[in-house]
Amino acid sequence: MAQTSRNQHIPDKLFFKIGEVAELTGTKPHVLRYWESEFRMLRPAKGDSGQRIYRRKDVELVFSIKQLLYEENFTIAGAKKQLQKQRAARAEANKARKPAEAGTDVAPVLPLESSSRENIDLAWVRKELEEILGILDKGR
Repeated sequence: MAQTSRNQHIPDKLFFKIGEVAELTGTKPHVLRYWESEFRMLRPAKGDSGQRIYRRKDVELVFSIKQLLYEENFTIAGAKKQLQKQRAARAEANKARKPAEAGTDVAPVLPLESSSRENIDLAWVRKELEEILGILDKGR
Protein backbone atom coordinates (compact mmCIF):
# COMPACT_ATOMS: atom_id res chain seq x y z
CA MET A 1 0.00 0.00 0.00
CA ALA A 2 1.19 3.50 -0.80
CA GLN A 3 0.93 6.41 1.56
CA THR A 4 0.13 10.02 0.83
CA SER A 5 1.88 12.84 2.63
CA ARG A 6 -1.05 12.98 5.05
CA ASN A 7 -0.58 9.40 6.25
CA GLN A 8 -3.60 8.19 4.26
CA HIS A 9 -3.29 4.68 2.86
CA ILE A 10 -4.11 4.19 -0.81
CA PRO A 11 -4.18 0.57 -1.99
CA ASP A 12 -1.74 -0.36 -4.74
CA LYS A 13 -4.20 -0.52 -7.61
CA LEU A 14 -4.71 1.54 -10.72
CA PHE A 15 -8.39 2.40 -10.61
CA PHE A 16 -11.02 3.05 -7.95
CA LYS A 17 -14.80 3.33 -8.06
CA ILE A 18 -16.52 6.27 -6.40
CA GLY A 19 -17.60 4.17 -3.41
CA GLU A 20 -14.01 3.07 -2.82
CA VAL A 21 -12.76 6.65 -3.01
CA ALA A 22 -15.50 7.78 -0.63
CA GLU A 23 -14.52 5.10 1.86
CA LEU A 24 -10.77 5.78 1.55
CA THR A 25 -11.15 9.53 1.96
CA GLY A 26 -13.98 9.57 4.47
CA THR A 27 -16.23 11.63 2.21
CA LYS A 28 -19.62 10.82 0.78
CA PRO A 29 -20.12 10.09 -2.93
CA HIS A 30 -22.35 13.14 -3.40
CA VAL A 31 -19.56 15.34 -2.02
CA LEU A 32 -17.10 13.82 -4.50
CA ARG A 33 -19.53 14.49 -7.35
CA TYR A 34 -19.92 18.10 -6.16
CA TRP A 35 -16.15 18.56 -5.98
CA GLU A 36 -15.92 17.29 -9.57
CA SER A 37 -18.21 20.15 -10.59
CA GLU A 38 -16.16 22.71 -8.65
CA PHE A 39 -12.57 21.55 -9.22
CA ARG A 40 -11.85 21.25 -12.94
CA MET A 41 -8.70 19.21 -12.30
CA LEU A 42 -10.78 16.47 -10.65
CA ARG A 43 -12.25 14.65 -13.63
CA PRO A 44 -12.46 10.89 -13.24
CA ALA A 45 -13.07 8.92 -16.40
CA LYS A 46 -16.39 7.20 -16.87
CA GLY A 47 -16.74 3.62 -18.06
CA ASP A 48 -19.28 2.39 -20.59
CA SER A 49 -21.82 1.98 -17.79
CA GLY A 50 -21.29 5.57 -16.62
CA GLN A 51 -19.46 4.48 -13.45
CA ARG A 52 -16.77 6.94 -12.38
CA ILE A 53 -13.26 5.50 -12.55
CA TYR A 54 -10.77 7.37 -10.37
CA ARG A 55 -7.02 7.02 -10.88
CA ARG A 56 -4.47 7.15 -8.07
CA LYS A 57 -3.73 10.83 -8.74
CA ASP A 58 -7.46 11.60 -8.57
CA VAL A 59 -7.58 9.97 -5.13
CA GLU A 60 -4.52 11.96 -4.03
CA LEU A 61 -6.21 15.13 -5.28
CA VAL A 62 -9.34 14.30 -3.28
CA PHE A 63 -7.17 13.98 -0.16
CA SER A 64 -5.61 17.38 -0.95
CA ILE A 65 -9.00 19.03 -1.50
CA LYS A 66 -10.34 17.53 1.70
CA GLN A 67 -7.36 18.80 3.69
CA LEU A 68 -7.66 22.30 2.26
CA LEU A 69 -11.41 22.50 2.89
CA TYR A 70 -11.82 20.66 6.19
CA GLU A 71 -8.48 20.95 7.98
CA GLU A 72 -7.13 24.26 6.70
CA ASN A 73 -10.61 25.85 6.41
CA PHE A 74 -10.20 27.20 2.90
CA THR A 75 -13.27 28.20 0.93
CA ILE A 76 -13.89 26.45 -2.39
CA ALA A 77 -12.45 29.48 -4.21
CA GLY A 78 -9.46 29.62 -1.87
CA ALA A 79 -8.79 25.90 -2.28
CA LYS A 80 -8.89 26.28 -6.09
CA LYS A 81 -6.32 29.08 -5.90
CA GLN A 82 -4.12 27.11 -3.52
CA LEU A 83 -4.17 24.04 -5.78
CA GLN A 84 -3.29 26.22 -8.78
CA LYS A 85 -0.35 27.69 -6.83
CA GLN A 86 0.85 24.19 -5.92
CA ARG A 87 0.59 23.03 -9.53
CA ALA A 88 2.40 26.14 -10.75
CA ALA A 89 5.22 25.55 -8.25
CA ARG A 90 5.55 21.92 -9.38
CA ALA A 91 5.56 22.97 -13.03
CA GLU A 92 8.29 25.53 -12.35
CA ALA A 93 10.35 22.94 -10.48
CA ASN A 94 9.86 20.57 -13.40
CA LYS A 95 11.00 23.22 -15.89
CA ALA A 96 14.10 23.91 -13.78
CA ARG A 97 15.26 20.29 -14.14
CA LYS A 98 17.21 19.27 -17.19
CA PRO A 99 14.96 18.22 -20.09
CA ALA A 100 16.32 14.65 -19.95
CA GLU A 101 15.32 14.40 -16.28
CA ALA A 102 11.92 16.00 -16.72
CA GLY A 103 9.19 13.39 -16.45
CA THR A 104 5.55 13.52 -17.40
CA ASP A 105 4.49 12.61 -13.87
CA VAL A 106 3.88 16.26 -12.93
CA ALA A 107 0.77 17.74 -14.45
CA PRO A 108 1.17 21.08 -16.20
CA VAL A 109 -0.55 24.22 -15.00
CA LEU A 110 -3.84 24.37 -16.82
CA PRO A 111 -5.57 27.74 -16.90
CA LEU A 112 -8.85 27.72 -14.98
CA GLU A 113 -10.68 30.60 -16.57
CA SER A 114 -8.08 31.79 -19.05
CA SER A 115 -7.90 31.10 -22.75
CA SER A 116 -4.10 31.15 -22.53
CA ARG A 117 -2.56 27.92 -23.81
CA GLU A 118 1.15 28.56 -23.33
CA ASN A 119 1.37 26.54 -20.10
CA ILE A 120 -0.26 23.37 -21.44
CA ASP A 121 2.11 20.43 -21.86
CA LEU A 122 0.76 18.55 -24.88
CA ALA A 123 2.77 15.42 -24.08
CA TRP A 124 1.05 15.25 -20.69
CA VAL A 125 -2.38 15.80 -22.26
CA ARG A 126 -1.69 13.02 -24.78
CA LYS A 127 -0.58 10.65 -21.99
CA GLU A 128 -3.74 11.41 -20.00
CA LEU A 129 -5.96 10.80 -23.03
CA GLU A 130 -4.21 7.49 -23.73
CA GLU A 131 -4.81 6.43 -20.11
CA ILE A 132 -8.50 7.26 -20.48
CA LEU A 133 -8.70 5.29 -23.72
CA GLY A 134 -7.08 2.35 -21.95
CA ILE A 135 -9.69 2.54 -19.20
CA LEU A 136 -12.52 2.70 -21.68
CA ASP A 137 -11.12 -0.17 -23.78
CA LYS A 138 -10.96 -2.43 -20.73
CA GLY A 139 -14.71 -2.00 -20.24
CA ARG A 140 -15.53 -3.41 -23.67
